[in-house]
Amino acid sequence: QLLLCIFTFAMVLVPEAKDQSKAAKGRRRGPARPPTATPALAWALDDSYTSMADYEHSIQDMVRQLRNSSEVGDTKCQVNLRLWRSNRRSLSPWAYSINHDATRIPADMPEARCLCTGCINPFTMQEDRTMASIPIYSRLPVRRLLCQVPGEVGHKPSGKKKCHKKYQMVMETIAVGCTCIF
Repeated sequence: QLLLCIFTFAMVLVPEAKDQSKAAKGRRRGPARPPTATPALAWALDDSYTSMADYEHSIQDMVRQLRNSSEVGDTKCQVNLRLWRSNRRSLSPWAYSINHDATRIPADMPEARCLCTGCINPFTMQEDRTMASIPIYSRLPVRRLLCQVPGEVGHKPSGKKKCHKKYQMVMETIAVGCTCIF
């Protein structure tokens, strides 16, 4: 669900950015129209702690659902039209695995894994290797642990290897789905 929200978010921002660049270049006559809706990022800037906490909570929910489902072990290259989830209805189906990194918050994130080398032919519903299934990557915000070990610049050597934990917001590239290419 989070990945679907991210894709939808990206689809909304790209056309809006094009409209803004056209207005900036003077392609429109007259004054630029004010946006009809509040930009999607406006809420994130006002209340970043709550939105990041909500984001991390939704990822934890997705990981919990993934661990409780039978999908993790499923590696069949086939389309299942009875399922509502897009990852199983796609002509380039994928499954999710859990990407674990103890130095990151959230430590566990769902990551897409393509189930086919080729793509499913919609007429025969069989794998067609004249096309290729490739992952779709997105950059997602995470908090990364930065560990300053004593003895580094700015620290007094004490003989102990103690880590002063500090987290920094970074963007991490994660596979969020798969698609077909020729």
